[in-house]
Amino acid sequence: MTEETTNNMNLNTLTNIGTSKNRKRVGRGIGSGTGKTAGRGHKGQKSRSGGNVRLGFEGGQMPLQMRLPKFGFSSRVNNSFKEVNVKNIDGMDVVSLETLKAKKIIGKSIKKVKIFGNTDIQSKVVVEGISVSKGARKSIEKAGGKISEVASAKQDKSEEKQEGNE
Repeated sequence: MTEETTNNMNLNTLTNIGTSKNRKRVGRGIGSGTGKTAGRGHKGQKSRSGGNVRLGFEGGQMPLQMRLPKFGFSSRVNNSFKEVNVKNIDGMDVVSLETLKAKKIIGKSIKKVKIFGNTDIQSKVVVEGISVSKGARKSIEKAGGKISEVASAKQDKSEEKQEGNE
């Protein structure tokens, strides 16, 4: 066999032409093409050492992130409150914070719940320690359910003031 027919690739026959490119070495004289100012131009902030601008800087013009309208707000104060629709408690016997957490209707960190909605329900539901809207109250009582009143903090304070005035 001749060399032309056996064209084996060996490590000593590999070449690296075009596989790696040398880095640009700037400021190495006139003949290099990037001498003197080294591609930075003349004067100005970006021509100086350490002279660069922060991300989003537009040369003193109002930056885009400041021009755009801001929106959205998430209160960190009242994250422990949830609303539950009447149709979600249909089929439950007793509705309290513990039973709602057990059924995973509300999260574990929730401390206050209000039931709302005026959807007709079929089961007799007993609501304990949860505030209820007028429409939800009607639909629960219409189905034969009961609501045990929850004493709110505002009512407690107003009762204490009345007792103190007497």
